[in-house]
Order: sequence, then structure tokens, then C-alpha cells
Amino acid sequence: MDNVNKNRLFFASCVALTVTAMTFSIRAGILNQLNVDFGLTDTQLGWVNSMAFFGFPIAMIVGGVLYNSVGPRKLMWVAFIGHLLGLVLTIFAGGFWGLIISTFCIGFANGAVEAACNPMIADMYPDNKTTMLNKFHVWFPGGIVIGALVSKFMTGADLSWQFQIAVMLIPTIIYAFLIFGQKFPESEDLSADTAENAKSMLTPLFIFMAICMTMTATSELGTQQWVEKILGNQGANGMLILALWAGIMAVGRFFAGPIIHKFNPVGVLWGSAIISTIGIFLLLNTSGSMTYLATAVFAIGLTYFWPTMIGFVGEYLPKTGALGMSIIGGFGMFGVSLWNPVIGGWLDKAKETAIGLGMKGEEIDFFAGQKALDNLAWFPAALIVLFGILYFYMRSRDFKPVE
Repeated sequence: MDNVNKNRLFFASCVALTVTAMTFSIRAGILNQLNVDFGLTDTQLGWVNSMAFFGFPIAMIVGGVLYNSVGPRKLMWVAFIGHLLGLVLTIFAGGFWGLIISTFCIGFANGAVEAACNPMIADMYPDNKTTMLNKFHVWFPGGIVIGALVSKFMTGADLSWQFQIAVMLIPTIIYAFLIFGQKFPESEDLSADTAENAKSMLTPLFIFMAICMTMTATSELGTQQWVEKILGNQGANGMLILALWAGIMAVGRFFAGPIIHKFNPVGVLWGSAIISTIGIFLLLNTSGSMTYLATAVFAIGLTYFWPTMIGFVGEYLPKTGALGMSIIGGFGMFGVSLWNPVIGGWLDKAKETAIGLGMKGEEIDFFAGQKALDNLAWFPAALIVLFGILYFYMRSRDFKPVE
């Protein structure tokens, strides 16, 4: 680690993750504008959304395989090029296929950020992996807050969705400046043998966690990406809901250390599943200003899912190396990519049902949002059972983090 400016690289990683998060929240904020400008159905919007989540796991898989040989520096520059290209192509997109291609580029860049930064941070802070990964992942909800507020105020000012996309070029240039000319760490704590990493993933525990990751990610990102469509007609502002949601997650992740140490990663995951299920139940049974309170409970439940899943792999399955950390994240995003068109289909089908029942205007959108939310509730509910099984399994085997 000689001559490695860990603070600067950690800060650059946080800015890059902020860009990643802003692409999610601003895209969520402009869905209605894309709907009108391009005449897209919710199912088509679901396919556009899915490209971000599809490009993400591809980059994480490729990045995980190549991390040991190319290192984090090259992966970060791939991320920068992908963000720059994807954002510019989105601004000049002429329709459905233009949005598909540009969103895939952005998703690939987002995945490259995670593929580079997660193992790099684990290498830089080998004695404090899960805590530092949670602090790094503060900037996913942090970026969501920034993007949600940018989208709300720019939409309120009648600025086009293209301007909202262009804003993200600013932090993209900033993180490129921060990594320029810097020395990056070599892989020290994680195994440098990619073949051994791959072999170590072929275990029941890793496969179990990969399946759970698809569900934790869909509980969080599947709902977030459709927040305006699902919760925007419950008497509360969709972008303010998203900002509140992400703000709570950012604060929670920043102070994750004591919670992780007190309850251990598996206990945190189990508790998160219980709280998020309660939160989504409250969202199904509230409206108006109470929606914000229900959102707060749901957000608390979702806060530790993503970073703790990655931290679990780093601590309990370290022989999977950088590849394991990338693949577990890739499974999460791939799961969300598969469910996005399905969620859009739920909304379209529910709207047809609402029209058949004689509903009009906002009643249709409210009914559709509730139906989609009702289906999404099954994800955290199932995780209560799965993480409960994991908790008692780990306890019976007396699993300890590998130093």
C-alpha cells in the first residue's frame, strides 16, 4: 500500500457510486416524460430500465474475472468511458432503441464501478471490510437523494429530461479527475487466483447467498426504480418519497459499524427482512402524509441489504475473492433486470383491470401501484424465512469471519 492515497481513492469511489445512484433516481424521475415524449408503455419502460440492470451484472462478471489481472485502475477508466458514452447517447436518443442502447452503456459503467471499488476497498481496509463497504455504499442512497432532488426541482422548473441527464456529467468528470495519475493498490487480502476464486463459489452457501441477493436487490431497486409509478399517486410526491427513503439509507449505512458488530452480518440481514416486510405492509395500507412514515420504515429495512450481502462474502467466503464479490452483486442486478419488465407488465395489466372496473384518472394509477406493490411484498417476506434459516445454520456451524 506504499504511495497509495487511500483517502483520495475512497473519495473517488464514492463520487463514482454517486453517479451510479443518480442514474437510477433521475431515470425514475423522468419515466413519465419518456412515456409522453416517446409514447412508450410501462412494459417498454420496463425493458429500458432492465438494460441498466442487465449491463450491470455483465460488467461485474467481466470485471470480477479480470480484476486480478488488470486491477482496479483500468476498470475505473472503463466505468468513466461507459458513463460518458451512455449519458451522451441518452441525451440524443431518438426513441425506444436509442434508450435501450444508451441505458445498457450506463448500466455497464455502473457495474464496472462496483467491480473495481468493492474489492479495492476490501484490499485497502482488510481489517474493517464490512464497515468500510457500508460507508462506501452510503453514497448509493446519497446519490439517490441528490438525483431525486435534482429531478424534482428541474421537472418543477419545466426543464427537459435531457438537462437532468446532462447534470450527471459533472460528477462523472470529477471522479475521472480524482483517479487520474493515482497509484492503485495491488490485491493483497483477496486471493489472486481467479480459477480458485471460481471454484470456491461452487458451494451451497455461496449459491444460497446469490439467490437471496436477487431478492434483496429486487426488494430495494425494483421498488425504487418504479417509485413514481407505484407510490406517486398515494397523496405524496414520488421524488420526495425517494429522497426520504435514500436519505434514511445513507445515514444508516454511515453508522453501520456498531450495528454490524453487535448483531453480526447474518443477524442484520434477518432483521432487515423483517423490518422491510413490515414497511411494505404499511405502504399497502396507508396514503397521504402517512406514506412518508411507511416509507421510512421500509427504508430502514432495506438499508443494510446490499453492502452486508457483499461484506458477508468478503468475510465468510474470502476465497471467492474479487470475483465472488462481483458475482454476488451481479446476481442482484441480473435479478432486477429480469423483474423490471415484469413490474411494468403488472402496472399495464392492473391499469386495464382498473379501466374495466370503471375507474378514471388517478384512481387507475393508484390501483395499479397498489397491485404492483402487493406483488413486490413477496420478496422481503420470503427473505424472512431464508435469512432465518441462514441464521440458525451459521450459528449451528459456529461460522466465523475468516481473517
